[in-house]
Amino acid sequence: MTKIYVPRDSAARSVGADEVAAELAKIDGVEIIRNGSRGLLWLEPMIEVETPQGRIAYGPVEASDVDSLKAADFLTGGGHKLRLGNIEDHPYLKNQERLTFARCGITDPVSVADYVKHGGFEGLRKALGLSGADIVAEVTQSGLRGRGGAGFPTGIKWKTVHDAKAEQKYICCNADEGDSGTFADRMVMEGDPLMLIEGMTIAGLAVGASKGYVYIRSEYPDAIATMKEAIAVAVAADWLGATIQGTDKSFHLEVRRGAGAYICGEETAMLESLEGKRGTVRPKPPIPALEGLFGKPTVINNVLSFAAVPFIMAKGGAVYRNYGMGRSLGTLPFQLAGNIKQGGLVEKAFGVTLRQLVEDFGGGTFSGKPIRAIQVGGPLGSYIPASQLDMPMDYETFAAAQAMVGHGGLVVFDETVDMAAQARFAMEFCAIESCGKCTPCRIGSTRGVEVIDRIVAGVERESNLELLSDLCQTMTDGSLCAMGGLTPMPVMSAIRHFPEDFDKPAQLAAE
Repeated sequence: MTKIYVPRDSAARSVGADEVAAELAKIDGVEIIRNGSRGLLWLEPMIEVETPQGRIAYGPVEASDVDSLKAADFLTGGGHKLRLGNIEDHPYLKNQERLTFARCGITDPVSVADYVKHGGFEGLRKALGLSGADIVAEVTQSGLRGRGGAGFPTGIKWKTVHDAKAEQKYICCNADEGDSGTFADRMVMEGDPLMLIEGMTIAGLAVGASKGYVYIRSEYPDAIATMKEAIAVAVAADWLGATIQGTDKSFHLEVRRGAGAYICGEETAMLESLEGKRGTVRPKPPIPALEGLFGKPTVINNVLSFAAVPFIMAKGGAVYRNYGMGRSLGTLPFQLAGNIKQGGLVEKAFGVTLRQLVEDFGGGTFSGKPIRAIQVGGPLGSYIPASQLDMPMDYETFAAAQAMVGHGGLVVFDETVDMAAQARFAMEFCAIESCGKCTPCRIGSTRGVEVIDRIVAGVERESNLELLSDLCQTMTDGSLCAMGGLTPMPVMSAIRHFPEDFDKPAQLAAE
């Protein structure tokens, strides 16, 4: 039987992967394996055929291409206009440092045997023989920081929960991936869900938690289904549940569906939702590490944070920290979206520049026009002008530039973008998605939209610019969480780097 790999990733499915798989299944003597995506999204659906020369890729393939592929003898790697060769040699993949995404697109996402064959559960196997304190020490040594946006040291968070005294503790994975231009969490859950399960289980062993929840946004039905299937096979194979691999260690995991609220990406709002309440932000202190889910000590991390842990435990924290720069250690899966020629996922060590990501990997803009701005870190992230494309992706460097790395999402804009409209969108987005609990966020965002409209219309422009600056400072200083606290970042960066877009009457007069 010749194995043909067709992604089950929802990005590939959205452009016809299911239809391609159905057409390929009609060929005699083939086995169709629905793998995850390699992350070269502009080539999806990309199929791979297992041949004596290795896995030969073809893409983007449509169902109507199958007949011509058969005529070209693609089952033995025959030549065809869609032939990409051994995809491992493609510059887009070859020039990455894939630690977290080492298996994604290679294995069957819900096969324990395939996962183990490619190094899966090595970290958990090692962790089963260690004390919680030793696991925490290894994660601390790695320098891993939260991959959800804030960049808080993971080891410190875990140690706080480890040291807390309580009969019940919890592990919560925030998979409410709502930032624009981000899809790495979804790719993990759909392409290598057992890695997330392994990472969360290791976290449970580290801090003494026996129960975990994966909070997934409702817009991710494929991820929800795949995670549930992966949890079931992990339990059946004794890698999850009671007496893991015959030890006295246990960890139980459940999937919880979100209700479409962006605010539930904030950790305390997520906890409220998990408890069956409306997703509103909790004041801090107390911090969730001490009083989290149901008032118990709780580890809350992002998908990519937990997904990095199996590698750290298997290879060692010292190996992981060899990647990166400064205090930004390890790798981050960057996501290229927006007006980009080659959109997809690029896992690189911290220190890679924006230019390398969007030009070397992304191939520049899809429109072919010059890049004007890149929004990094989701809808609350700063707009980086083309003049700063050589800035390295590093938490501290970005903070010094009044920007943030966030979840690693990059949304590219060409020279046609109206940055005043983008600033207005940031305020409007906040007004719509605010939980309404605090006045600076709830009212400030609404007033922000109105003030930007007056500025663009040329109404008392200078005084309204000053008013907008004061309003943004109030939101930054007075908001209960990052929703209102970070909304000023894209607004003020747009004004700072693109002031001409806020002076439309002057532009019209010049024309």
